[in-house]
Amino acid sequence: MNRHRRVVVTGLGAVTPLATGVGRSWERLVKGESGVGPITRFDATGFKTRIAAEVKDFTPEDFMEKKRARRTDPFIHYALAATVMAMEDSGLQVNEHNSDRVGIIYGTCIGGMTTYEKNLAAFLEGGADRISPFFITGFIPNMALAEIAIAYGIQGPAQCVITACATGANAIGDAYRHIQYGKADVMIAGGSEAYILPVGVAGLSRMGALSSRNDEPTKACRPFDKDRDGFVLGEGAGTLILEDLEHALKRGAPIYGEVLGYATNVDGFHITEADTTNQARCVSLALADAGLEPEQVDYVNAHGTSTPSNDISETGALKIVFGDHARKLAISSNKSMIGHLLAGAGTVEAIFTLLSIRDSIVPPTVNLDNPDPQCDLDYVPNVARAMNVNVAVSESFGFGGSNATVVLGKYQG
Repeated sequence: MNRHRRVVVTGLGAVTPLATGVGRSWERLVKGESGVGPITRFDATGFKTRIAAEVKDFTPEDFMEKKRARRTDPFIHYALAATVMAMEDSGLQVNEHNSDRVGIIYGTCIGGMTTYEKNLAAFLEGGADRISPFFITGFIPNMALAEIAIAYGIQGPAQCVITACATGANAIGDAYRHIQYGKADVMIAGGSEAYILPVGVAGLSRMGALSSRNDEPTKACRPFDKDRDGFVLGEGAGTLILEDLEHALKRGAPIYGEVLGYATNVDGFHITEADTTNQARCVSLALADAGLEPEQVDYVNAHGTSTPSNDISETGALKIVFGDHARKLAISSNKSMIGHLLAGAGTVEAIFTLLSIRDSIVPPTVNLDNPDPQCDLDYVPNVARAMNVNVAVSESFGFGGSNATVVLGKYQG
């Protein structure tokens, strides 16, 4: 591995349940505001869960031509919008001279299920001739990546990541490796999801994964709280521009922070239940990759789903990795305010982690009113905390036991 190539983040873009755009999303997150509310995407009457963290006030035509918006799925809309914002933020120009040195790793858990549901209903009602010619290209998972590549003329390394809730973190980590290995100078990394649909909500609810605190939507997601009853389904996308440090400095790019380490593994244990030991091993491997001791970490952006088992498992993993230092860490869960963005979670949460480093402030875990005795670390309850953050860990753990950890740090010139 060409370890002398340092990798920095030079652009950020996001579409979240709090806002379209990184700045406003971050502002609201730090204030502890929630993006959760009653479902408006469909009539959820009769559903056990009738709440979600929906993207609001979003117009795809603000980021792409109307024709492209009409033939693509919302998960592609969010991905393109987040990438347009990240590219503008970075100031990166792709042209014939560098297009093969710019790559993309973009992921999704589900793909274009809005398109799939719509076309399946049309097929069942009217037969094969009712299927849209854009049906297949609207829902297959790699089409967000493809549309981004087409929009910018990108011709470098590319892959679509699908590792459940670890997808976004894996996208960042794999992009980081491509630059380290010298296969690219710039990588676009992201994850996008648009799964607030009847079948999605019903399926996750039947698994027992979703909160049914329908009468108090903004209080429904309560990571590490004794009264938690499941996660809140969210939607949106996050995109980061990763860049070789020398390349970034040469073009005078803004630098939000540095990617210091990455690791991924799988539990080999259960389709939904987490394995504490392997979660801990993933974090330890990422710190070793970064060449850091656990005591050097200031903040952990937790996976923090608000499910009964995950929060206990994650707490146990942090104790294994950090030992006595675990009680000195600031730990918080963004999902308490934005819900679980599935593939978008790892990238959006990494964006917020970088902003914690930049702004020296850690967003809170809201709704932590009655801490679970088995979750007894410092989760920054309810109010943001001003503190210096030099090194932070962003954790993502997915169904099937997919684990991913990204270590981020303050850029030290």
